[in-house]
Amino acid sequence: MALTDPKVRNAKPKEKAYKLTDEKGLFLLVNKSGSKYWRMDYRFSGKRKTLALGVYPEVGLKAARLGRDDARKLIAHDIDPADIKKSQKRAKRAIVENGFESVAREWIAKFSPKWTAEHKERITRRFELNIFPWVGEKDISEVTAPELLTVLQRIENRGALDTAHRTHQNCGQVFRYAIATGKAIIDPSAALKGALPPANQKHHPSITEPLEVGKLLRVIETYEGNFPTKCALKLAPLVFVRPGELRHAEWMEIDFELAEWRIPAKKMKMKQKHIVPLSNQAVAVLKELHPLTGHGKYLFPSIRSGSRPMSENTVNGALRRLGYTKEEMTGHGFRSMASTLLNEQGWNRDAIERQLAHSEHNSVRAAYNYAEHLPERVKMMQSWSDYLEGLRSGADIILINREMN
Repeated sequence: MALTDPKVRNAKPKEKAYKLTDEKGLFLLVNKSGSKYWRMDYRFSGKRKTLALGVYPEVGLKAARLGRDDARKLIAHDIDPADIKKSQKRAKRAIVENGFESVAREWIAKFSPKWTAEHKERITRRFELNIFPWVGEKDISEVTAPELLTVLQRIENRGALDTAHRTHQNCGQVFRYAIATGKAIIDPSAALKGALPPANQKHHPSITEPLEVGKLLRVIETYEGNFPTKCALKLAPLVFVRPGELRHAEWMEIDFELAEWRIPAKKMKMKQKHIVPLSNQAVAVLKELHPLTGHGKYLFPSIRSGSRPMSENTVNGALRRLGYTKEEMTGHGFRSMASTLLNEQGWNRDAIERQLAHSEHNSVRAAYNYAEHLPERVKMMQSWSDYLEGLRSGADIILINREMN
C-alpha cells in the first residue's frame, strides 16, 4: 500500500529500525532514534543497490517520489543514479575547494612560515570568527563587493571598526592570491576602499614626558615581586624590544663579550634576525639576573615551569601592581617611549627604525641588513641608557645627538 503524508508523519521509532514501503522501490527507513530517511531499492547490472533520497521532513513524500522517478528514468537509459550522485558530490567538493575559506587557508599556509605563531593565530581566528561563517563556502570567484561589505559592516556594527579594517585588508590579500593562482579574476575588496569609516588610530599607552619617565623608572626600583620580573621591568626600557621578544629571551642569545643580544629570525615578528646592542646598564641587569636563571634556558622563566617563558601578562601585571593603569602604560609602551624621545633627541631616524625592528618593505634587503647602522645604534643605545639613568636619578636631562647623519 502506498504511503500517505499522515502515515509518514506519525511513524514512531521502535526497538529496531524498520521500513515503511511506498511504491516502485521507494521506502521510508525509521531508525530507533526516530530519524527518518528516504531510500530506494533498485537493480543495476544484475546487482541490488540502494539510493539515498533525503531526510524527512526536509524532503517530503512528494519530493521523495520525484527523486525516485528521476532515478528510474536514469536506470531506463542504462545510467546508474548512484554514479550521478557521486559526480554531483565531486562537483560540489570542487566548488568548496575553491571556496573562500579553502583559498584563505591555503594563503595562510603559504605565508605563515614567515609569521610568528601569535600572528598566525590572530589572522586565522579573524577569518574564522568574522568571514568564514558567511562566505567561507562560496566560490571565491563569486564573492561580490556588496556581500563582502555586508560581512565587514557586521564587524563594524559590533563596535570593532579597527578589526573590520584589518579584516578588509586580509581579505584583499586572499583575493589577490586567488587571482595569482587562477582561482579568481577580480578583487572585490578593492572596490570597498572608503566604504568603512576611518578607524581611530590606536597607540599603545606610553609615558613620554621626561619627568614622568624618571618617575616610572624610580617606581620600578621599588617593585617587590618576583625578582626576574623586576629585572624584566628594568631591562624593557633599555632594549625596547617587543614584549614577546623580551619574555622569550634565551641566555644562549646573549653575548656578554660583544655586549649584544642576537634574536633569531624565527622569534621576530617579520622573521628577520635582529641585533640589540647592550648598554652598560643592560649588561648590569643581566649579570644581576644570571646567577638566578642563568642555568636554565630563559632569562625570564615561568614561575611554574623553567621550561617555559614567563606569561605574556607578567610585565603588564607588574605595571598594574606598581599603580599604572592599562590606559597609562603597557609593556609595549617602552617602545613608543624610546621612539618618541630618541626622535626628539635627533638620532638618525633610520637607525631608530632599525633598532625598533620595524618591517622593511623590501624583505630581501631586510634579511641582509639586520646589522645596518649598527655602530650608530651601539652609540645610541648607550646614550639612551645614560639618559634614562639621569632621569631616574631626578636630573632634568635633554640630550641632543649632535652627530646626526
